[in-house]
Amino acid sequence: MAVDTSAAVPPPSAARPPVTEAVTAVRRPRALVLACAAGLGIVAVTLAAYGLRAWLTASGVAGGLAFWAWTPLAVLLLGQTVLYLCERPARAGEEGQKRLDALHVAVLMPVFNEDNGYLRASLASLLAQSRPPDSVHIVDDGSELSHRQVRRWWTQAAREHGLATSWQRTANHGKRHAQVLAARRCPDADILITVDSDAQLAPDALHEVLQPLADRRVQAVAGLVLARNNRNGLLSRITDLWYVTSQMVERASLSPLGGVMVASGSLAAYRADVLTDHTEGYLSETFMGRPVTFSDDSMLTLYALARGRVVQQPTAVVFTAMPENVGHHLRQYVRWMRGSSLRALWRVRYLPAHHPALLAQVLRWFQQLATTASLLWLLALHLRPGPAPSAVLLIVPLLLTCGQTLRYLVLRRSDQPLASQLATWALTPLAMLWSWAVLRPTRWYGALTCWKTGWGTRQAGAEVALASAATS
Repeated sequence: MAVDTSAAVPPPSAARPPVTEAVTAVRRPRALVLACAAGLGIVAVTLAAYGLRAWLTASGVAGGLAFWAWTPLAVLLLGQTVLYLCERPARAGEEGQKRLDALHVAVLMPVFNEDNGYLRASLASLLAQSRPPDSVHIVDDGSELSHRQVRRWWTQAAREHGLATSWQRTANHGKRHAQVLAARRCPDADILITVDSDAQLAPDALHEVLQPLADRRVQAVAGLVLARNNRNGLLSRITDLWYVTSQMVERASLSPLGGVMVASGSLAAYRADVLTDHTEGYLSETFMGRPVTFSDDSMLTLYALARGRVVQQPTAVVFTAMPENVGHHLRQYVRWMRGSSLRALWRVRYLPAHHPALLAQVLRWFQQLATTASLLWLLALHLRPGPAPSAVLLIVPLLLTCGQTLRYLVLRRSDQPLASQLATWALTPLAMLWSWAVLRPTRWYGALTCWKTGWGTRQAGAEVALASAATS
């Protein structure tokens, strides 16, 4: 039975309820860090090309085919570096800001078995926005955990802030169904913003994520997702390092082209008709006769790409909970890779041939195949009898990776000193080893089992808890 709590919202009172302490992240002066990253990348590519060529010449490996396979990778890396250095935060301008201010902005938040500490922090961050939403719509998708106390607190807090809201509880039908139910509560919305129930927004996140939408060509905007629990163990540090780097390198390189392929559900803004015009297809997607219940973010992004541009706004920052144990981490990664494989097929099928996201998808396939082949080749060289191969073949990938992960240091977080960020960046060799030895085989396993379209990580209880947050 759905229950609506949006009726008769009184004007805000002078006394507002306390909210969870805000966490912020801003860009450091970037010139030195970016120059170091770009310089190290160029040096690494040069070392790779000439070192590999010299080794091939000396060792007599057949015809230098590996060298010519490496050359496109080097060019791709350099092109990616140039593009991500071109990324700039969008600014609406005076007239554009007036148009944005006039839009009805609705937040959609599905909830399933969320830790109450994270859920309350997420909702509290919505109350603290410099550009508050016009409405917030929450759907509890049949949680087995009780969220009654948070719901009571939220209903009162939203009323005191003058914020229209609804909270529905339904049987468990999945995240897509919950998003559609939430969207139906705000039929007049111009912009729909997806926020995960464990995602705490920086105070200016909504203002920033809306800025690119002043350009009418932009259909969706991805926020920048950081780990809230990034110091809760070695695994959370490594995953935060990889996740932030991938957004600030790969996604940032696609943003100037309008071809961002996934807008993460932790914070993403869509023109409302991206969802409302495709509701039937969104809810009924199948693959090999099976209903698809994951990869919802990338499906919405695909709809947006088919209609126009999708960009990243690097100043729209949100903090989310990353897995803290290996089992949760691997289940999540398998689900992501299965979804990524399905969505790659859909991009090839539905995007026009000239679309930058389609080109990026083809290049990504090449990169994945080439790097996996290179890894297997390096492994074979070290396992074969005879002298060990040149050390440059092992040093070059590490240099490349360290050059890219320098982007992690561009952001200054209010909850983390520079020393802690440097400690995380120093884990790059371990993160690379984890990626090669664990995540790459997991990626291929996910791709080869993409016909298994169930969610795969929905547990009976919250897997990550915010110990410091009140749950009442």
